[in-house]
Amino acid sequence: MISPLSLWNKLPWVKASAGQWRYALRNGIAMCLALTVAYYLDLDEPYWALTSAAVVSFPTVGGVISKSLGRIAGSLLGACAALIIAGQTLNDPWLFLFMMSGWIALCTWACAQFSNNVAYACQLAGYTAAIIAFTMVNVTDITELWDIAQARVCEVILGIVCGGMMMMILPGTADGPALLTALKKMHARLLEHASLLWQPETTDAIRSAHESVIGQILTTNLLRIQAFWSHYRFRRQNTLLTWLLHQQLRMTSVISSLRRMLLNWPDAPANLRPVLEQLLAALAHPHTDALTVARIIAPLAPTETDDYHHRAFWQRLRYFCRLYLVSSRWLLRVENATPISAYTVPRSPGLMRYTDHAEALWSGLRTFCALSLVGAWSITTQWESGPAALTLAAISCVLYSVSPAPFNSLTLLLRTLTLLSLFSFVVKFGLMVQINELASFLLFLFPLLTTLQLLKLQMPKLAGLWGQLIVFMGSFIAVTNPPVYDFADFLNDNLAKILGVALAWLAFAVLRPGSDARKSRRHIRALRRSFVDQLSRIPQLSEHAFESVVYHHISQLSNSKDALARRWLLRWGVVLLNCSHVVWQLREWEIRSDPLSKVRDICIALLRDVMSERGVQQRTLTATLAELQQICTTLGKHHQPAARELASVVWRLYCALSQLEQAPPAGTLT
Repeated sequence: MISPLSLWNKLPWVKASAGQWRYALRNGIAMCLALTVAYYLDLDEPYWALTSAAVVSFPTVGGVISKSLGRIAGSLLGACAALIIAGQTLNDPWLFLFMMSGWIALCTWACAQFSNNVAYACQLAGYTAAIIAFTMVNVTDITELWDIAQARVCEVILGIVCGGMMMMILPGTADGPALLTALKKMHARLLEHASLLWQPETTDAIRSAHESVIGQILTTNLLRIQAFWSHYRFRRQNTLLTWLLHQQLRMTSVISSLRRMLLNWPDAPANLRPVLEQLLAALAHPHTDALTVARIIAPLAPTETDDYHHRAFWQRLRYFCRLYLVSSRWLLRVENATPISAYTVPRSPGLMRYTDHAEALWSGLRTFCALSLVGAWSITTQWESGPAALTLAAISCVLYSVSPAPFNSLTLLLRTLTLLSLFSFVVKFGLMVQINELASFLLFLFPLLTTLQLLKLQMPKLAGLWGQLIVFMGSFIAVTNPPVYDFADFLNDNLAKILGVALAWLAFAVLRPGSDARKSRRHIRALRRSFVDQLSRIPQLSEHAFESVVYHHISQLSNSKDALARRWLLRWGVVLLNCSHVVWQLREWEIRSDPLSKVRDICIALLRDVMSERGVQQRTLTATLAELQQICTTLGKHHQPAARELASVVWRLYCALSQLEQAPPAGTLT
């Protein structure tokens, strides 16, 4: 039997921590304050201010600032588009429908072309235009267009201002310490990752761990962006932080390269594994210096001059140690830096984001078709609540076009709207009809919003449901000045919203997003295309830029349930990245005029022959591997030290390419 004390301790208000209470109170007060100010400013739909404050309710300062800027920019752009389109086409409903559908489809396509705040602004430009323009269909006086657009933008900005003000009064989690903690944890995890990958066996755990490490580094990049907006110190150190993330990506590449050499090393020393474990344990200590590392790995130094296997592994291991120690020192400097500290590091390109152009165009077409269908139905049947259905359909198509699981998200939204319909009926016709002042309603609304915010934090599995309840509650309760209690309009409006989302779900079911297998093939083709560019004399992408592009390709299917698609995308990415590192190292031989430079040219030419955008030529691959092995053997016995050094580089290329022996021939669908 459950005791009353245990039930009491399970209540969300009792078990909430101080941080959770601060988050819930901050957002609850911001939403109520936005509603109150909008109500007393006589804005016609003040509940949009409440919704806007809910949307920017992020736990960190940087998140609130960056999302607020994107929301303001997107809202202004959407309002301008709505004014222009509605002002020119409102007298022709069909032209108005197709123009608005085209604009929202363009925003859907554009949000897939960018990342972070720019993508968020494109989304806002799409559904803000829908919110404004679709409410204008019954307007007869053209001068009312400006008043409606102005009111919506004012309500959005008011919600953002209230959210920002409450963030200053009750500040949330600091972005800077969270970023530094994530960098240090990732730095330490790279050692655990190395210990796992340097095992001789091959398991699914190794593949999933590699994907997880890549995803965490790219997630840390999002923390860097939030920290950039939260504090002047991190804006000054943005170049250094970007460089550190590139260093972590590079160490991930080196770890996988060492793994390939270990798997292809026929006669590895017996003391290799104990020395590696001792090395990783030493690197885990923050005060380990280069001399200590040199003493640990000294027993692994190659003794035979013609053993290019040993030389290649030894050089790459030293390179990994050097990267790790340098990153450790810079992390310590960043942690102890003052707001005015300035550091000079090599400038690195921003971590790039891959755009799936085919999927982006398909999403834009889906949005256009869905809105055209809903609008045609509304115009043909003269449905009074058609604007509400169009608005929710537009929001659903724009928001979930870039979602990895759109059907799950839309199903959750349908369930949320159904619950809100029942809840808002009870609140509107059971409570609000008996209240004459807004202050009395806030006595009910504020505890409700605070409780929902606490539940969102304490129940992570249902966080999506609680978050949608909070965001969409305002538009369902629809607090207006003066209040309106028309049951028929209320029922039709809520039904239209649910049908709008249901029709968006139908559009996603008919014009389905590409399967993970097709996405994997497109990513792989894009990787091969970029790698072919790496083989040119003047590549368009630098070594760092190609590295970040590869990892972004790999991360695109990190949530996929298609294990085969994920496995081949990861395998191709790792192989091409390791080959790219070798190619850039071979380019360092360009200054040489002796026959060794011709050997370098032969190796790059072999790569051009074996690799194309369509895939691998198996016969050519077999011949290429045999020729690379012969080059290694010949150079390994050469009397010149430079030739033996080149043999070790060519063997690294052999190890990287050998993984593609399992790949299907060019033109097949893998």
